[in-house]
Amino acid sequence: MAITSANQLELLQTAEAVAREKMIDPGLVIEAMEESLARAAKSRYGAEMDIRVAIDRKTGKATFTRVRTVVEDEELENYQAEMTVKQAKDYLTDPAVGDVYIEVVPPVEMGRIAAQSAKQVILQKVREAERDRQYEDFKDRAGTIINGVVKREEYGNVIVDVGRGEAILRRNEKIGRESYRPNDRVRCFIKEVRREARGPQIFLSRTAPDFMSELFKMEVPEIYDGIIEIKAVARDPGSRAKIAVISNDSSIDPVGACVGMRGSRVQAVVNELQGEKIDIIPWNEDAPTFLVNALQPAEVSKVVLDEEAERIVVVVPDEQLSLAIGRRGQNVRLASQLTGLDIDIMTETDESERRQAEFALKTKLFIDTLDLDEFFAQLLVSEGFTSLEEVAYVEVGELLVIDGVDESTASELQARARDYLEAANKKALDKARELGVEDSLVDFEGLTPQMLEALAEDGVKTLEDFATCADWELAGGWTTSNGERIKDDGILEKFDMSLEEAQNLVMTARIGLGWVDPADLVTENDAAEAEADADDGVEEEEAGV
Repeated sequence: MAITSANQLELLQTAEAVAREKMIDPGLVIEAMEESLARAAKSRYGAEMDIRVAIDRKTGKATFTRVRTVVEDEELENYQAEMTVKQAKDYLTDPAVGDVYIEVVPPVEMGRIAAQSAKQVILQKVREAERDRQYEDFKDRAGTIINGVVKREEYGNVIVDVGRGEAILRRNEKIGRESYRPNDRVRCFIKEVRREARGPQIFLSRTAPDFMSELFKMEVPEIYDGIIEIKAVARDPGSRAKIAVISNDSSIDPVGACVGMRGSRVQAVVNELQGEKIDIIPWNEDAPTFLVNALQPAEVSKVVLDEEAERIVVVVPDEQLSLAIGRRGQNVRLASQLTGLDIDIMTETDESERRQAEFALKTKLFIDTLDLDEFFAQLLVSEGFTSLEEVAYVEVGELLVIDGVDESTASELQARARDYLEAANKKALDKARELGVEDSLVDFEGLTPQMLEALAEDGVKTLEDFATCADWELAGGWTTSNGERIKDDGILEKFDMSLEEAQNLVMTARIGLGWVDPADLVTENDAAEAEADADDGVEEEEAGV
């Protein structure tokens, strides 16, 4: 079949029909046709030739041309598609490197194989254009809710028709034991849109916390308008969820607005989530207060927060323990997800026993080290003394407030405490030297004999060894692995050394060894302060505007 014998307008009509069916640009279909015709022409004239085809967008006429490029003599490789400046003089006036010579060639006869090849090229190009169109349509819709129709189920995964493409709702993204039949309507959250070789992959979810957030945004106008803000969501899909909200308008109750008249708003979300029970909680910047709210409906007696470890101890009445923990730990688990803190729950009885154990331990410390009777040692603990250092170096007046303690008794107490500490320090220092600690580390200011002993036992015996330590190796810290927080024990952590103190000691050691120039630190600090001042200035200017 010769291209000239075909109805030229048929090319345009075909392109329009394909583009309309696939909802892509007709120009892309025509470009695919041009490429397929060019391939067919190359198979006729020779693969090394640079054959190009242009289809007129108005008339449908296809023009076949051969292109030859002018190159340097030594760069001439393909005689069919290139020529030298000397050769080009036969075709061009005053040719130069980079010029092209274009000549029209006769259209080719399209045999069965060439036609089949052309068809494959067009189909491939149309598929690529369709995939690009689908990706562009959905890439900006990630994080939103979409309605679709179930097409089929494959190995527990549901294939959903979402209009201009197909999406997949994986088995682990379904709520509980949800099952769907073909043509069922389903509402899902677009979790991710990924471009892949086989086409764009749209992954849906009904278990994502953001799905609940978007449902509330649809049901509660105040959330959609930004008056009420969702700060955190924690879900046990299909069973129970907690959502923390805050109002930017003091006249609007965030919890009441989300619940709605007679619970109409929250009930609409519950129905969509297969009866999932939802606790709506007022958000609070104060972590302990927020946690008390998050553990509802359980009552909380006391909260102790460890910000550095991001852990929190909650004390509840004995009869509230099961309610606070929840069925299979559900309530405390959701509260932990909502607050981002690890939560330890204990009863008032457990907490009382713990305090009594601590009291007994401190009492025994004073009995054993200061040679006191039990009553007097308990007096010291009751007045807030927890260590020998406090007794040895506190102002005498703080000891005199204890009943039965006069100046001579206070002096005797402090003398005994100091003598014990000096003996303990000497013993620790001797042990450290025995383990090989060098004078460079002993003379370093900021380390006690007990710290030196602990460092020596861990192999840190010189100032150089100490200077190579990281702050967390000394003070300890926390790392997150696979979503689980893991404790890193520090060599000097038992001496209550903070990360900031460890940083200062290590940097001082490096400066003393000449590894770090103090002037560089000053320059870096000045630059940081200047940058902070500049940021503050911009914020003030914006506020002024």
